[in-house]
Amino acid sequence: MKSNDANYIQRLQRKKEDALEYIVDQYLPLIKGITYKVLSPLGNDGIIEECINDIFLSIWEHAHKFSGDSTDFRKWICAIAKFRALDYYRKNNKLAGLLSQEQEIGTGESAEDELIRMEDQSELIKLIHLLEPVDRDIFMMKFFLGFKTGDIAAKLGLSKASIDNRIYRGKKKLYDKATNLDFGGSML
Repeated sequence: MKSNDANYIQRLQRKKEDALEYIVDQYLPLIKGITYKVLSPLGNDGIIEECINDIFLSIWEHAHKFSGDSTDFRKWICAIAKFRALDYYRKNNKLAGLLSQEQEIGTGESAEDELIRMEDQSELIKLIHLLEPVDRDIFMMKFFLGFKTGDIAAKLGLSKASIDNRIYRGKKKLYDKATNLDFGGSML
């Protein structure tokens, strides 16, 4: 069974991936508009795209809490988009303020902080290498090289929705794998 106007909410609540694809196809322009309106003052398209992905992740994870019809659903996802975008704005605006304050004071990153950051990045790269080759390429282009979703889609010959879905699934896989690590850094 495929998701359509009549059944996508129920299928989403039953965690059917085709329902998420349907929602991305139907509501991506709306979500992009809300997110862009809130986050455009930051001047960072990467943050906007990351926020959009997190909005769809929130919709997926909290679909069981929704009750109502398609009109209510539209209002519900608009509220999620607005509040998630505001969270991103606050976080990134605060981060930008801290960075500029650090530059004014003239303090740089300590050697210990730099080493910890490099180790964290190394661990993340190891986790990314556990993904399938296409997903690995998408993550490297998106999060390490700063490519936009449209550029990745064009380069790999996939649709934007497919890239967004792969990023969503990849984040979920990485989260699951990262939570299954013990303190020694090896898989359980």
